[in-house]
This record gives sequence, structure tokens and C-alpha cells, in this order.
Amino acid sequence: MTTHTQIEPARYREDPRGENRADIPAALTALLADMFAVYLKTKNFHWHVSGPHFRDYHLLLDEQATQILATTDTIAERVRKLGAQTVKSIGHISRLQHVEDNNADEVAPRDMLKELLQDNQRLTEEMLKLHTRCDEQGDVASASLIEVWIDEAQGRAWFLREAVRLG
Repeated sequence: MTTHTQIEPARYREDPRGENRADIPAALTALLADMFAVYLKTKNFHWHVSGPHFRDYHLLLDEQATQILATTDTIAERVRKLGAQTVKSIGHISRLQHVEDNNADEVAPRDMLKELLQDNQRLTEEMLKLHTRCDEQGDVASASLIEVWIDEAQGRAWFLREAVRLG
């Protein structure tokens, strides 16, 4: 007769040094909310951009939205691997997000790009803080993932910054 051992997910309540690591999944969940907010804003601007650079901006924003959305699943799965719960609804996202929505009927294309540039810079700043926390608490797996997301956010910001210069 084979006995199966039930393995509990890592809960990161305390590490061997006695430090509390439950804040990492919470911070990742807040990052996830911000990523969804930036994703939806990017798609909003993608759908509503107009003007002489329409095609370029439309394609750029669609590429960036696709990249952001791909990141959301990895963030949520990392939170679950750490034994925590993550966002469950749009309402939950809205309570956690730091990125401001834009519900304006008309936004000039250059203003769209500037706003997304600021949002991606903010994401980068938050991820750098979270990376430092992960390093301090020995969560190398989360830190490693965050390094990729920082690079992606910096890449998006770079493209937006250059596009704003042309506009």
C-alpha cells in the first residue's frame, strides 16, 4: 500500500532568519492590479488613438498591451506558488491599483503616450522596490522574474519616450 504525502504550498510566513515574507505575495498582487490597469489603459488608447501617426501608435500600443497581458499570468501564478490568493475581480483590482484610470472621451495621441510613459515608469519604480524586498528576504525566484518585468517595462517606456519625441 502506497501512502501519499500531502505537500503544503510554501506559505512564506517566516524564513529561517525569522523575517516575515507574507508581504511579497501581497506586493505581487498589488503589482498585478497595476499591470491590469496599465493593460486596460493601453488597450483603451490603442482603440481610440487617431491622427497622422495612427498606424504606428495603434500597432505600438497593441504590442505593448500584449506584452503586459502575458506578464499578468506569470505574476498571478507566482503569488499562488507562494501559497497566497491573488486578484479575483475587476473590483478587487480597482481597490489595489495605484495606476490611475483614464476615462476621458478625447485624449490627444501625444498625451496618451506621455501618460503610458509615466505609468510604465511607475511600474518600474514599484518593481525595483519589490525586487529589493525579495533580495532582502531571500526570494530569488520572485526577484528573478521581476528582473525580466523591469526590463520589459523599461523597454515599453523607451519606445513611448521616443514616440513622444517624434509627435
